[in-house]
Amino acid sequence: MKRIFFIAIAAIFISVNSFSQSSNIQKTAKSVFLLTTFKADGSILATSHGVFVSDNGEAIAPWKPFEGADSAIVITTGGKAMNVDVIVGANSIYGVCKFKVNEKTTAAPISSTKFSANAKAWLTEYSLKKPNIRQTLIKGAETFMDKYSYYILSTDASDETGGCPLLNDRGEVVALVEQAVSGGIGHAVDANFINSLTVDSKMAVHDPNLSKTTIRTQLPANEDDALITLLLAAEASSEKNYNKYIDDFIRMFPNSVDGYTARARKQLAAENIDGAENTMKEAVSKATDKANAHFEFSKIIYDKVVYNTDSTFSKWTLENALSEIREAYNIKQDPTYKHHEARIIYSQGNYEEALDIFTSLTATPIRNSELFYEAAQCKQNLNAPHEEILQLLDSAVAVCPQPLTNISAPYFLARGEARINAGQLRPALADYNKYDTLMVGNGAPEFYYKRHKLEISLKQYQQALNDIAHTILLAPREPFYIAEMATLYLKVNQPERAIKSCDLCISVDENFADAYIIKGLAQIQTNNKEEGLKNLEKARELGDERAQGLIEKYK
Repeated sequence: MKRIFFIAIAAIFISVNSFSQSSNIQKTAKSVFLLTTFKADGSILATSHGVFVSDNGEAIAPWKPFEGADSAIVITTGGKAMNVDVIVGANSIYGVCKFKVNEKTTAAPISSTKFSANAKAWLTEYSLKKPNIRQTLIKGAETFMDKYSYYILSTDASDETGGCPLLNDRGEVVALVEQAVSGGIGHAVDANFINSLTVDSKMAVHDPNLSKTTIRTQLPANEDDALITLLLAAEASSEKNYNKYIDDFIRMFPNSVDGYTARARKQLAAENIDGAENTMKEAVSKATDKANAHFEFSKIIYDKVVYNTDSTFSKWTLENALSEIREAYNIKQDPTYKHHEARIIYSQGNYEEALDIFTSLTATPIRNSELFYEAAQCKQNLNAPHEEILQLLDSAVAVCPQPLTNISAPYFLARGEARINAGQLRPALADYNKYDTLMVGNGAPEFYYKRHKLEISLKQYQQALNDIAHTILLAPREPFYIAEMATLYLKVNQPERAIKSCDLCISVDENFADAYIIKGLAQIQTNNKEEGLKNLEKARELGDERAQGLIEKYK
């Protein structure tokens, strides 16, 4: 029975193949192309087909060839090669995508009607010569997402037909043939569904489906969403793609400062100072918000000057940064601009002037912990009394947003250090503990080392041992911290543990003299004077000036 059915289908296929196609079908055939994707090493990954659906380079095609692709090209029926520029949208469930080339193209119209079961369709294959257009039968049609159709074809899937369009008698594209995977019955996906695909999410650069290709996605049309995409792309994308994202953003939003700022910072990272300067001058010229353009230019200059490691750098100075931010403030009296001006003045060493500005800003809408903290730094550099510094840090802690998060942690740490300087050790430990809580135990090794020293001062030896052990856990290759733990063990009369800590220290750095000093003293304390003197002698050989006196004392 099946054999009779397939013979009948074949007869239908042969008979309809002889029908003449309309001029519209012939015209649509020119919109079909050959798609080739490439790996990062330039080797061919996959081939398929697709069809242009707009005259500005938008096209629909199977998605599978793009998985693992680093680049792609299309070859038109006229033999012209075009690079795939961006992915507009993709759907891995139905294995289809929409992309764009940066050239004018011959568009195929998309049908607003659908095929029904047993309808006849024109299958249009790609060819550089006369297009191969033949009729096929729609064996079945299913609806998905309430309005799109998924078609079952009467013909088998093949590499030659994957991505080719199914047309109606008017030459309109109704569906796209799925990419063949392992042969079998062919299927086709509604062209309207594929054409509707967009990357309108600002999280597109982290989309697990779209991340299967390193070809970048199209920026969202909304400027705010596009900016978020640009910011995320700085970390998630390759340098090549990030540069293109910047170009896209500037092209789409030429009057926005953000694209120029991103480009200037990239140029700055590459030590192209002149390029960064020219880019920011262009931003000032073209941006709608010129105050913001001057502000961003000032920040770029400030960052380069303050964090510069090249002692010969003289292109910009803090005076240049100050000039730009004052220009911004002349245009728009934004307290944020005044805050940046105060930072520049502070970096110039004018602490009294900076203090006045920081203090005045605490009475504005941008009043926050950072302003009080920066004012406290000014006071510290001016050698103000401890009480004045602590008063400002108390205010910094008091205005922290509630509930407290790790964002507020640095202010507790700063107050804790100021309290140590003021001799307020127990309140300082409370601030250190609060800092550790807010950081969820993820402080730097230096923090736990400093807290262990504070705990020793307060005779909280077990807590100090815990903190120095945590310090070593975070920095296991630093012999100084291990030697500090050995010293503490010796102080609390646990010489055996001190010896073990010294052995660990020596295994990390066999030339670390402190370890031999501490081990020698610990051995003498356990009545192993002979071995203890040997270790003190080893410390002397390593140049430790304390060793000779200790040898004479115990010998």
